[in-house]
Amino acid sequence: MDFELARRNMVDNQVRTNRVTDSLVISALRSVPREVFVPAPAKSLAYIDDDIEVAPGRFLMKPVALARLLQLAEVQRTDAVLDIGCASGYSAAVLGHMASSVVALEEDAQLANWAAETLLGLGIDNAAVLEGGLAQGLADQGPYDVILIDGMVDRIPEGVRAQLAEGGRLVAVVRDKGIGRATLVTRRGGAFGHRIEFDATVAPLPGFAKAAAFVF
Repeated sequence: MDFELARRNMVDNQVRTNRVTDSLVISALRSVPREVFVPAPAKSLAYIDDDIEVAPGRFLMKPVALARLLQLAEVQRTDAVLDIGCASGYSAAVLGHMASSVVALEEDAQLANWAAETLLGLGIDNAAVLEGGLAQGLADQGPYDVILIDGMVDRIPEGVRAQLAEGGRLVAVVRDKGIGRATLVTRRGGAFGHRIEFDATVAPLPGFAKAAAFVF
């Protein structure tokens, strides 16, 4: 299979036709070989516009959804980024081509090792993979200009939101009555703003369920 051609077609026929115009996003997606981040049996599917399972219950986000979230975050080359739930590392690699530094957080040890080894093999030396609980974020490495939550969640934890730097942007797909809403959280003057930008259906990221309500 011609992966380079498939990658070019993904960008031209999926991403750019879905209102993605950010040159940093487009350049990064053109540069990163998505096929090395998926299991061998799924390599031929690496460039379809769908979530790809890389471990039980863990997925790479579909390319269009990832691209639109990164465009929404307005990633700059000087940004420090936290990628929560990087799985096998594809999103971290894309961000590594866009930002100054990336901390990729992953709770699955095997996925974290896979991500770290693959990023090293690609020569992406501005992205570090750390192992830890996803819903806590990684405060000791922050604050961050951009935070990406890499999958659909029921809530954005306040502790993660607090890790944004002044002027920072957090992007996530938040489930609302069964529908995924791409959400932008911003921090300005110590206050947080929340804005829903578009609908997106992506695979869920474990560990972000809402607390059960107490019933009398």
